[in-house]
Amino acid sequence: MGSFILAIDQGTTGSTALILEKSGHTVARANVEFPQHYPQPGWVEHDPEEIWDSVLKAISQALASASITAEQIAAIGITNQRETTTVWDRATGRAVHSSIVWQCRRTADRCQALRDAGHGPRVRELTGLVLDPYFSGTKIGWILDHVPGARDRASKGELAFGTIDSLLCFKLTGGKAHVTDVSNASRTMLLNLATLDWDDEMCGMLSVPRAMLPKVVGCAERIGVTTGVPGLPDGIPICGIAGDQQAALFGQACMDVGDVKCTYGTGAFVLVNTGNRAVQSRFGLLTTVGWRIGAEVVYALEGSAFIAGAAVQWLRDGLGLIKKASEIEPLARKVDSSGGVMFVPALAGLGAPYWDAEARGLMCGITRGTTSAHLARATLEGIAHEVSDLIGAMSDDLGYQVGRIRVDGGAAANDLLMQMQADLAGITVERPAELETTARGAAMLAAVGLGLYASGRQAAGMVQLDRTFAVQMAADQRGMNRKSWADAIQRARLKPT
Repeated sequence: MGSFILAIDQGTTGSTALILEKSGHTVARANVEFPQHYPQPGWVEHDPEEIWDSVLKAISQALASASITAEQIAAIGITNQRETTTVWDRATGRAVHSSIVWQCRRTADRCQALRDAGHGPRVRELTGLVLDPYFSGTKIGWILDHVPGARDRASKGELAFGTIDSLLCFKLTGGKAHVTDVSNASRTMLLNLATLDWDDEMCGMLSVPRAMLPKVVGCAERIGVTTGVPGLPDGIPICGIAGDQQAALFGQACMDVGDVKCTYGTGAFVLVNTGNRAVQSRFGLLTTVGWRIGAEVVYALEGSAFIAGAAVQWLRDGLGLIKKASEIEPLARKVDSSGGVMFVPALAGLGAPYWDAEARGLMCGITRGTTSAHLARATLEGIAHEVSDLIGAMSDDLGYQVGRIRVDGGAAANDLLMQMQADLAGITVERPAELETTARGAAMLAAVGLGLYASGRQAAGMVQLDRTFAVQMAADQRGMNRKSWADAIQRARLKPT
């Protein structure tokens, strides 16, 4: 058996491959970006072949960086951007349409029609989700309705649907495994949270043929082996799968009820472990599956802000204020405050707790004295305010104030943002030494699936902290800042006349 685990972290803007020791220590990392496609305002697509090519390149570069051969890989773990929807031909493996990304809002009208028809409460009851274009179900329907002949072929079983984990498993196994894990399945709006299987009522409501759906599997089990993959030998078992946010919850060792983590990626995602109970939120959060290992099922409450790191990318690519994302912190530190500027990063609508697909980004409070530094600082504050909204809703659902949160993702390395987060949410922020907790979670799930560890708790181990950010802002100042944010949110949700 090989000595290393390959973790594939397929994200929204790039694919990352990590080589980890069986203990979970990362020895090499490689990231390969791929293009984003915007056919029209509010629409976001990926080319599935560009995704696959980026994964293969990342694996090759990680192996080279680790100075090991592919034959030394004992198992593969997969984590992925969730909800992003691909439909492909089972015989050829070629997609019939570009992948529709989780950020895409093209099915907003379809979701509104379902809400107007009164289906919202039933959808939440069965799936734990809300009727929003974020999720996969209406995206599948859009592809079937807009690709000639696709709906008929899907009903005959000739076409396959999958989130990105499913697509990667299909390609890694040479088309032999059409599966998705239960955490990704819980993000489609088609999975019944009670039975953890596809729900006939939801399939009917969204007009999705069951014949095109993958088999639902656990997060730590052998689902197949590599077959015909460039750069990898045949026979490496794929043993771990989880959606990126659930993998991060696992990788942060949030094993106990009430443990909370936030991942700062393209969006920001806050999850709390609710144990074996699927808690129905009263405050706009989602009920989702955390993971399933054997017979053990862990559920979570989740709040999602669609735009976090993507707001920094917008400052870089859209406005040209910075040349690379890492420049935002030193730029923002040039001023002591945002000078009254507020930025609501609703560039793809608002997620929890608002669920307003029509909201739009808002920059307000700008004067002749406003500089690029003020805009940079307002952007970081906007991200921290979004997450503070999610933490507040989570505390309301739990019935007690969340006292600490573990953070990960690229933007968690930003000390200024982390201090803003502690101050605006009024909680302690804990940053681990290893920020690649998403990939680490996938690798540790693979280690459990391979039989190296007896349980998820044993595999996740203890998280080593890098730094703790304590609350420094006075309560009255926090209150004023949060009120200004609430006012800005209301303005971002005003419909144009």
